[in-house]
Parts: sequence; C-alpha cells; structure tokens
Amino acid sequence: MATATLALHWLLVVLLSLRVVARRLPVGVSLAWLAVLYAIPFVGAGAYLFFGGKRLGRQRLALQTALQPDIEDILTSARERFNAPLPDMSSAGAALYRQALGLLRMPALPAYQTRLLQDDTSVFNSLVEDIDRATKSCRLGFYIWHDGGRADDVGAALLRARARGIECRLLVDALGSAKFIRGPRSRALRAAGVEIVVSLPRSFGRRADLRNHRKIVVIDDRVAYTGSQNLVDPRFFKQDAGVGQWVDAVMRLEGPVAPMLASVFEHDRAVERASAFARPDLVAFDETPTAVPGSLMQVVPSGPSPFPDAIRQLLLTAIYSARHSLTLTTPYFVPDEAIHTALCSAAHRGVKVTVIVPAHNDSRMVRYASEAHFDDLMDAGIRIALFSGGLLHTKSMVVDEEITIFGSVNLDMRSFWLNFEISLFIYDQALSAEIAALQTQYLAQSAFMDSAEWTKRPRGQRFLQNAARLIGPLL
Repeated sequence: MATATLALHWLLVVLLSLRVVARRLPVGVSLAWLAVLYAIPFVGAGAYLFFGGKRLGRQRLALQTALQPDIEDILTSARERFNAPLPDMSSAGAALYRQALGLLRMPALPAYQTRLLQDDTSVFNSLVEDIDRATKSCRLGFYIWHDGGRADDVGAALLRARARGIECRLLVDALGSAKFIRGPRSRALRAAGVEIVVSLPRSFGRRADLRNHRKIVVIDDRVAYTGSQNLVDPRFFKQDAGVGQWVDAVMRLEGPVAPMLASVFEHDRAVERASAFARPDLVAFDETPTAVPGSLMQVVPSGPSPFPDAIRQLLLTAIYSARHSLTLTTPYFVPDEAIHTALCSAAHRGVKVTVIVPAHNDSRMVRYASEAHFDDLMDAGIRIALFSGGLLHTKSMVVDEEITIFGSVNLDMRSFWLNFEISLFIYDQALSAEIAALQTQYLAQSAFMDSAEWTKRPRGQRFLQNAARLIGPLL
C-alpha cells in the first residue's frame, strides 16, 4: 500500500511538473510551483490542480472574443471624436502612452474636471450626491460591498434613484461580496429593480481565485469614479484584523474618460450575463467647450485575459522611464524579479525611489514575502516607509511628478496575473503633483526603515521571510 501511494505521488509530481514546464510561465512562478509539488506530497498536487492555471472556462473566453468588435467600435469612435495630442512632456510619457495604446487600443482622452477624494467621508458624500442627481443611469462595480455605515447610504441612494425611474446596475465579485450577495440589502435592491450581477461565480472548470478586483462607478455616462476603495465603510470593515482602518483614495472625473470606464463595466456585465454589450453614450460630450482642455488620461483594464501581461509590461516601462523621482504606495508589495530589478535599477541610476507600505498588514504571509525584498531594495538606495495611520490601501505610482498610475493594481503577482484590475494612466503634471502631495501626507504618518537596524533582525525571522519569498509568485 505504501509503495503504491508513493508511486502515485511521484506519477502526479512528474506529470504536473511536465505541465508546469510546458506552460512557459514566468520562471519565478514555475519554480515556486515545482517547489510546492515536490515538497508537499499530494497537497502540492491538489493545490496546483485547483490554483495552478488561469482557467476562465471556454464559454467565458468565447463571450469575451465575441464582444471584441463592440469594444473596438466604441474605442474607434472615442478616438475619432475626442482624441487629443499629448501635452508637452518627456519622451517617457509618450512612450508609455504608445505602449498602452498598442497593447489595449485605449486612446488618451480628456477628463474636463477631476477631484482627488482623499478620505472615505469625501468619497461617500460625493457618491451619494451624484447618485441623487442621476437622470439616466447608475453603474457601480466593486470587488467588495460590505454592509454597514456609509455603505448603507449608497444603497439607500440607489433605492431613491430607482424610485425616480433611473436604471441602476450593480456588479459585485462573488467572493469579495459574498455576504452582501446573500444579505438583506441585496434582496431589497433587487426587489426595487436594481440589477445585481455577480462576477466570477464558482464554476466547474474555472480557477477559484481569479477575481474581479475593479472599482468603477459611472453616473449618466458623464461622471465616473475609480481608485482603491471598495464599497465599505472603514469603521465597520475588518475591525478585528488589528491593522487599523483602511486608508484609500478615489478619483472623481467628468469627461469622455467616463464612458470608457463604463465600457469596461459593460464588458464585464455582458460576459457574466452572456448578453449583448450595452454601449455607453459618447454623445453627451459633443458640446463640451474646447476652452477646457482637462487632464489627459488612458483607462487601462487588465486581467488574465485577453492581454494577461499588459499591466506588468506597462509598470516596467513606467519604472524604467523615471529620471528624477519615483514614489509608489501599495498595501501588498510582492514584486516579481523583473519589477524588483527595475526598482533597484532606477535607484542605481540616481532616481529617488520611495516605497510606502503599511506598517501592519492583514496577511502575515504577504508581509513576510514583502519584507524579504527589503534588504536588496535598501542596499540599492530605495527608501522604504512604513505607514502607521492604518492599512494604507491606496495604489499609486508617480513618475517624476509628471505621469501617474492610479487605480486598483497592487505591486504583487496577484494583481499582475490573476485579478481583473482597472487603472488610470494620467498624463498631467498638475494632477500628478496633487497625487504626489497625497503621497507626502502618507509619508508624514510613516517611519523610514533603517538598513543597519533591519540587518539585526533574528535569523528565524529572516528564514521565514526568505521562505515566503520562494512562494511569493503564488500569493
């Protein structure tokens, strides 16, 4: 019996190892999976079978393919109607723009008005006001909707909108919003006529931890929001995690960028419902005065399909483009070797690189894997700041206070390869300076790590960090 069990184990290991090699994953990911397969009998094989691929299911992939002509059509219309030359900036900004355009076909479009909402109170106040002013439609897409506090105010605003006859659509992730989907708030919204679509529900043949991590709100195809905040009130969310309240930032914008965000929402909705693409309205901006140039930005969706490596490529370009300064904030910092090398390379060529992460994280494994990179980064001259004002959840990267990447993408392998994410690529010096000022506020609540002190940490802690780094590509 023991011999048969051992033979079965090694048969599984060999077959799955061949599968890992054949898929040509990034080297770090492949080596991490091979380590899991060989180190943990049967459990490692089971983990790979459940989580080793990016299986979305043939039906979903077919639906995405069928929607491509509709997406291309609205992108072409937007380019023809609103395309504007890039503002005067370095060749680095133009190169990033061209790469994003080449990969995803998204044009750079103006946002005639922008407002950076720097705390949850501002986000909820603004969101409720805009829903109450809606005259046509409300689209809300979130990874997490968590009942309680100000989140309930948004639900009440949607009920008021439905009472006025406004079309309301809600897209929530099956895992992140599981309690909401089963709860009374969801039932009340459905009863009032709010369409609730569940993104990526459990399905045979689909990898369970592929998630829709996007945060998108679009009102009347004119006003849009995106950023890092889920539909949660920080006072009521994960209060037992011991990390303090979550700290987020959200961008409110008006202009042709809004229907581009609506297009991403409607694409996701059409895939989940197996329905036709509901084209957002571009006509609303035909009469916008040309005297208001606005901030130029690209909407950049990313995910396991159809362009699985897009956001990672674009982040690498942004980092290598930096000439003077590069500041980033992220709650989950587990870079792959390419991003790690790019950050060190920037510091070596004299760029002032600052990484701001939470002092306390809600995932111990992620914290260890993150800390395993700190030695190399500090040796290269990178400043690592530990934010003590809560769990810093804002995801931002500001390059030379000229280009900004802002949205839902973390600096970890999950965001690079497994999550459906949304980002704004902002080509505007004034708005980039405003986000840089917010990062400075975060630094005021942070303490810089001391390299000499860090090297004195216990050997056991160092071992745990290095072990976590080995499986970092799988986190």
